[in-house]
Amino acid sequence: MTRVGSDPGHRTATPAALWLPASVGVAFLVLPLAALLARAPWRTLPAHLAGPVVRTALRLSLVSATAATAVSLLLGVPLAWVLARSSFRGKRLLRALVTVPLVLPPVVGGVALLLAFGRRGVIGRLLDSWFGVSLPFSTAAVVLAEAFVAMPFLVIAVEGALHGVDRRYEEAAVVLGASRWEVFRRVTLPLMAPGVAAGAMLCWARALGEFGATITFAGSYPGRTETVPIAAYLALESDVDGAVALSLVLLAVSVLVLVGLRGRWVSGAIG
Repeated sequence: MTRVGSDPGHRTATPAALWLPASVGVAFLVLPLAALLARAPWRTLPAHLAGPVVRTALRLSLVSATAATAVSLLLGVPLAWVLARSSFRGKRLLRALVTVPLVLPPVVGGVALLLAFGRRGVIGRLLDSWFGVSLPFSTAAVVLAEAFVAMPFLVIAVEGALHGVDRRYEEAAVVLGASRWEVFRRVTLPLMAPGVAAGAMLCWARALGEFGATITFAGSYPGRTETVPIAAYLALESDVDGAVALSLVLLAVSVLVLVGLRGRWVSGAIG
């Protein structure tokens, strides 16, 4: 006997009482974006995007977001491996600490970075006294701030990919005489590569749109720390059309990333 709902094509009827709040929710999320598109200076958009301030901010954002993603890959993939494959006391606490930046107010993250890497910070004072290196209000500070807020997205994606890897393939490689490094490089890494790619895309998009921690830890110096989100915020005071143009750039990037991740995140969630 076939049970109700066993048919993959079966769709449960939505209660009528849910349609009104659902419609309001859609309007609440979509109308601001529609207003942004309606207010966009489409005729002068190329001129705004070709301006020296925008080009400099965009170049800095692309470079810093890519560097932050590279840092996140270098540190986040091993961290995800530890969380997914190791068993030790305090693992749940470690996972909680790693994911704190996801819910931490960005400004608080910037203050924390200052206290850690500022000239009088726990690590910053050592860097200043030993090497004469000052991180705050530099391009390196932008990369650190973006990596701090974006790395958890990568760790979560890679950890999920590792949990989805069939370990029988790894065990078979070990039986055939492969070393642990060979198993990781030739078996595990190719199997988890789609998850790593998805996590890297999400990490890059989050780094590109980071504002609070960046402006707190790195400031807003044109050509050095003024990224696209900061430039858009500052432009609101004197050039609304310029702010809208910069916002459109970030919106376009967000849409492209979501389209790229759709097969892995949306379809996987509803499949």
